[in-house]
Amino acid sequence: MKIFLSSSIVIYKNDPIVLRRTIESFLNTNLSVKLYIVDNSPTNYLEQFCKGENIEYLFGKGNIGFGAAHNTILRQGRKLGKYHLVLNPDVYFSAGVLESLVDYMNINQDVGLVMPKILYPQGQVQYLPKLLPSPWSIIKRKLPIPKSLKNRIVNNYELRFVDENKIIEVPIISGCFSLFRTTVFEKIGIYDDRFFMYFEDFDISRRVHKHFKTIYYPNVFVYHGYERGAQKSWRLFKIFLSSFVKYFNKWGWIADSERVVVNKLTLSKVKNK
Repeated sequence: MKIFLSSSIVIYKNDPIVLRRTIESFLNTNLSVKLYIVDNSPTNYLEQFCKGENIEYLFGKGNIGFGAAHNTILRQGRKLGKYHLVLNPDVYFSAGVLESLVDYMNINQDVGLVMPKILYPQGQVQYLPKLLPSPWSIIKRKLPIPKSLKNRIVNNYELRFVDENKIIEVPIISGCFSLFRTTVFEKIGIYDDRFFMYFEDFDISRRVHKHFKTIYYPNVFVYHGYERGAQKSWRLFKIFLSSFVKYFNKWGWIADSERVVVNKLTLSKVKNK
């Protein structure tokens, strides 16, 4: 049977109950699907929770990082569908979400990447659609300042002033749930695996946005745990800083004319919505 929708999940010592909920969310569809699970863990303990029809489990490359692990699926030779979903192992959703998203992409052939509304498990909105970041927009967002002040600082960057229920085009789509039109990889390539973790989604979303529409589609929603690991772990914070430097070395720290143009155009569009 021809695959219509493929997906890849990268795991590393995850909670098996949470992981299984994510797997079952993806498989709960009438679409023709294939799920690839790449296990970066030191042992294959999680394999027993990754069994099922239309699932392929891969283990043994070690902890090669988020983007590099997804690339093992995205590279030529892996059988992908017309659409490919990059999915975090702590995301879950109801039946019908996948169908709604692919229907939208079927109708809108100029859309290369889409994400739904993302909610915390308690139901609050996660502000994940964003403008292209500047170094200051990242730094200010991470500062330990009062929430009310932080909200004012990041209001534009995280597009918090936009009605959360409006479909908008944004240059940054979250990597926790990224639905790609598979043909875009032929144009823009796959993940830049110099990013071990963090900013790889910013980088690929930006590259897709240069050639295709990248859409926030809030007519459906998913739940995401969103651990904010870099704020709790010194090791993860060092990885975050490394990726932060790599991203701005690649795209520009101060001189980034593309960022200025894209953000200005994005703001003008969403303010006129």
